[in-house]
Amino acid sequence: MDHQPSPPATPGSIFVVRLFGVPVRFHFTFVLLVILLVVFGMEGPSGAESAIYVLALFLSVLLHELGHALVGRHYGIRTVEIVLFPIGGVARVERNPKPREELWIAIAGPIVNILLAAILIGIAAGVSGTIQWQKVFQGKGELLSQIAAGNLILALFNLLPAFPMDGGRVLRAMLAMKRPETVATEMASRAGRILAMLMGIYGLVSANYMLVFVAFFVYLGAVQENAAVHGRALTQGVPVRDAMITDFRTLSHGQTIRDAANILLSGSQQDFPVMHGEQVMGLLGRNALIRAMAQEGPEAYVAAAMNREYVALQPSMDLSEAMPLMAQAGSCALVMEEDRLVGLLTAENLTEYLVLRRLGLPQGR
Repeated sequence: MDHQPSPPATPGSIFVVRLFGVPVRFHFTFVLLVILLVVFGMEGPSGAESAIYVLALFLSVLLHELGHALVGRHYGIRTVEIVLFPIGGVARVERNPKPREELWIAIAGPIVNILLAAILIGIAAGVSGTIQWQKVFQGKGELLSQIAAGNLILALFNLLPAFPMDGGRVLRAMLAMKRPETVATEMASRAGRILAMLMGIYGLVSANYMLVFVAFFVYLGAVQENAAVHGRALTQGVPVRDAMITDFRTLSHGQTIRDAANILLSGSQQDFPVMHGEQVMGLLGRNALIRAMAQEGPEAYVAAAMNREYVALQPSMDLSEAMPLMAQAGSCALVMEEDRLVGLLTAENLTEYLVLRRLGLPQGR
């Protein structure tokens, strides 16, 4: 049985399409923003043009992210999904690129926008004969010219040398060629936080609250990326067996939900492997147990409520490689040596392990 499920969608994302084999999802906040902008744009004197402009810019964001995905594919890095948020898109990849790979993957997005702008400028110039850029950036030019200007602004904004923009990733990649990844990330993250604070201050002074909104997410993205890299540094070169739980209880596939509930209440374990002799049949988590208790009753069998698509890890697997799989697994993954269950890796225990490791507690089993 294949116990590696396909990656779950980002929470809150809806309406899936596939482009070049890459799942594209729209966060519900993105959908709401598009609807609001289109509706308010349609109320103006040039409502149809405003609506087309908004949709064209969001299409440009999507093409921007596809640029990242296609260059990543060139380096053998699969894009798990592209999610569009109100302040832009995010391309999730299955592995972290090397510095030189990250440089080209990051710069691909802005290059797409620059190429789109060049094409639109050429078409607009061919139609009207000339382009008055002052009017374009004031929102008074031809529609094609305005979309071209929007793409240029999108490219320039993303090229700012600060996380989490593409320019920050380019900066991190260039620094990481000669310095440790954690140091390079810290420097790029600090630049992102400073930029976000300046943007937020300017937005408050000028009463531009959309800019304050963007600054908040830029700051949050810079902090999260820095934390993620430091977490990877703590797990590289560490096998899963060092962080797994070896003292745990299991359930038999013939036991009832009542039996499982009693075991749940008797200790702190939240997830239980379901066994048939020495063979693992599935995994029963706390939430599934409670749901089965409410829907099927206490006399239902655990085999009917367990998850058969559990995530299985090798004890010798590098913990940094297991982290993305843990994100798929949720609260618990099974650690199996061939077909034999040897431990559990839970989100709670993994967090405790990383805290202790950060404090310098010697590890290793």
